[in-house]
Amino acid sequence: MEKFGNALWGIVLIAIGLIVGGNALGITNINIFFDGWWTLFIIIPCFIGLFKDNEKTVNLIGLLIGVALLLACQYIIDFHLIWKLAFPIILVIIGISLIFKDAIGEKVNSEIKKLNKKRNGENGYCATFAGQNVNFDGENFTGADLTVVFGGIICDLRNATIDSDVVINASSTFGGIEIYVPSNVKIKIKSIPIFGGVSNKANTKIDENSHTIYINGTAVFGGVEIKWQQPKKLLNI
Repeated sequence: MEKFGNALWGIVLIAIGLIVGGNALGITNINIFFDGWWTLFIIIPCFIGLFKDNEKTVNLIGLLIGVALLLACQYIIDFHLIWKLAFPIILVIIGISLIFKDAIGEKVNSEIKKLNKKRNGENGYCATFAGQNVNFDGENFTGADLTVVFGGIICDLRNATIDSDVVINASSTFGGIEIYVPSNVKIKIKSIPIFGGVSNKANTKIDENSHTIYINGTAVFGGVEIKWQQPKKLLNI
């Protein structure tokens, strides 16, 4: 699904580039700034998020709102009708999500709360309009809080000692967080993506008795990625 999302973004960018280039050369005369064009900034990320993220509810609500606003801008449906139906539709979607929420998700949420209560607030890192590298090489890792606002954090745990289950609270707003984990730990995620995404690219062939890193991720116009291979490029501090 990750590859599908990247491919879709690639197609969208190529199409926009060809249209803009064609218009500049006089080959085409396509107006990309049609009525409601701005709704695509809601529709496209939410649509891709349905395939990439663990949490689908927010993306589905965003997608429906974006499509409804586009149809209203095109005078296909009335704005007043949108406001009348928006609230009940959101309630129905949230209700369905709660009904079909599986036991695994509830267990993950319970474990995250339990582990956060045990933590003493150590290992808190924040990057605002900046980049930060966090390396736990040879250290005993007991959890962390990673917060990004218009910046980025690379957290490397591949050589850390993890002798119990731990939680990482990762919040990304208009930025990115990359978490590199050892290949011998399990990863379980609770995510709240709002026009963003939380993805897991870590090793999935893990012994069931291995310790677990719980990711409590929030992505608002940003991203949180869990990986286990060598970072391609470290951030400049």
